[in-house]
Amino acid sequence: MPDRRQPDSSTDDNPFAAPPEGRPDQPWQPRSGGDGSGGRPGEDPGTGPGGPVRWDPTDPVQRRARYALLAGMWGFFFGIFGIPSVGLLLGALAMYWGISGLRGKPAAVSPSDARGDAAAGPAAQGGLAALGPAARPQKTAAIGGLVTASLAILLALSSYGLQLAYKDFYVCREDALTKSAELQCNTLLPDNLLGKILKVQQ
Repeated sequence: MPDRRQPDSSTDDNPFAAPPEGRPDQPWQPRSGGDGSGGRPGEDPGTGPGGPVRWDPTDPVQRRARYALLAGMWGFFFGIFGIPSVGLLLGALAMYWGISGLRGKPAAVSPSDARGDAAAGPAAQGGLAALGPAARPQKTAAIGGLVTASLAILLALSSYGLQLAYKDFYVCREDALTKSAELQCNTLLPDNLLGKILKVQQ
């Protein structure tokens, strides 16, 4: 009998090589044994084990974390630009969204994770803690929103406090019809650093 053709060892690792003679065709399967994404078995494509959580607009926890950061930043800017009412509103919203984002329940928590047994581990907790270390970017956004919200609220309250403490000066400046009358309102301010900052410039 003629010798049968032996498979070439150099083509064993070639995914495009023809199958050996006499072997039936087989359907394609991932070489890594994963789910067809080319990654490792059990690895979420695009994130990896322990990697950052993908931005999911349908998850209320992630939405609130992002909203807290954006509202806190804009509230801080409005406080610096001298619009305390808008800064106070955005700061309060950012504070609410940041706290609810850290304490809320993510949409991805399964009923088994919601059990109170010890086997559930961190997944039994609420908020971003239920997502484990992978939720670090969202947690950072929520904490950043709380920090900027605190600064925005502090600026707004400081502005309102100054208006109450130096009410005569602000009323005089608003009622002044000319520049010279507005400059005379500076006499209602104290002779210190704060008075120099608030006084009407020539």
